[in-house]
Amino acid sequence: MAPPLHPLRRTTGTSGPSRRSLLAGVAALGALGAAGCSRVPTASTTDGGDLLERLRAAGVVRLGIAGEIPFGYIDKDGELTGEAPELAKVIFKRLGVDRVQPVPTEFGSLIPGLNSQQFDVVAAGMYVNPERCEQVIFSDPDYQMLDSFIVRKGNPLGLRDYADVVAKKAKFATGTGYAEIAYAVEAGYKESDILIVPDQVAGLNAVEAGRVDVFAGTALTTREVVKKSSKAEATEPFKPLVDGKPHVDGGAFAFRPTETKLRDAFNVELAKLKKSGELLRILKPFGFTEDEMTDLTAKELCGG
Repeated sequence: MAPPLHPLRRTTGTSGPSRRSLLAGVAALGALGAAGCSRVPTASTTDGGDLLERLRAAGVVRLGIAGEIPFGYIDKDGELTGEAPELAKVIFKRLGVDRVQPVPTEFGSLIPGLNSQQFDVVAAGMYVNPERCEQVIFSDPDYQMLDSFIVRKGNPLGLRDYADVVAKKAKFATGTGYAEIAYAVEAGYKESDILIVPDQVAGLNAVEAGRVDVFAGTALTTREVVKKSSKAEATEPFKPLVDGKPHVDGGAFAFRPTETKLRDAFNVELAKLKKSGELLRILKPFGFTEDEMTDLTAKELCGG
């Protein structure tokens, strides 16, 4: 989810401003119920759950999306699209479920909505991290993501990573709830000095106007947003440091903890798409490249 990728999908923790707060969204869930979104039955808690069988019988799977380009959103024609929904269409078709139905909500409401039966699967490019792994189970990632900066043309301050931002005393911005906030703070940047903007478009505007020297986002969203800019460019992707070690984020689908059968069946089909190269074909229209393909596992990102 960097788009906005409000991407950026994607904070490192379970709480944070708006989009990325996993504690937010109680009101949004109520609104979903008021709108008549029927709840799915409670899954069996034995033998990995029976949701896959019930989805096959119903012929439709409900996808929780957060309205984030390029991860999962409704386009100008009113159609569901994005890297996660398009991938879901292919995989669930192979699993015997012909249709996908979007259930839009805010990003922070996705995990609460999943666990309260508002939808069957989170299809929003959600980053896998240990905090979230305590609440849901993830498929293996369908993409990986490095960070990148938006800087003025020529990168006059020579900013290549967060350490450079600190060393050069650069004016730094990133998005609301972005994981990049924590990465900058770990590098030594004072959190209160960070300019928080809504998304990467606002970040580009801030750099072009000279209000900041650098905006941090995902490699995908920064390279996409600067394509038409004559004043700014994206830096080479890099790995931020987490606990002093280079870190790569990965985005995946989330399932209720009881539904291991569905998650495992999903992973089998995902692995086939990776091996055949079809996964890149599905994700490429949304700005993903070979650099975003990954063999990372959910187990690795969940902390073992």
